[in-house]
Amino acid sequence: MKHKLDALIEEMVEKGIRLPEARREFEKRFVAQVLQNHKGNVSRAAQQLRMHRNTLGKKITEYKLQ
Repeated sequence: MKHKLDALIEEMVEKGIRLPEARREFEKRFVAQVLQNHKGNVSRAAQQLRMHRNTLGKKITEYKLQ
């Protein structure tokens, strides 16, 4: 896992992707995957992500995940 992440980071740096863009894209995909794992159940996904479900709801809206 560490090797894959290191390679991805290296590629992103080479392509000039800035930290805020990288952080936003990572969070978007991470949240989407957890939601998918819980079949769209926001409460369960929020529990796994250790955030309040209202906060997760805002992220879902922000990232247009549903």
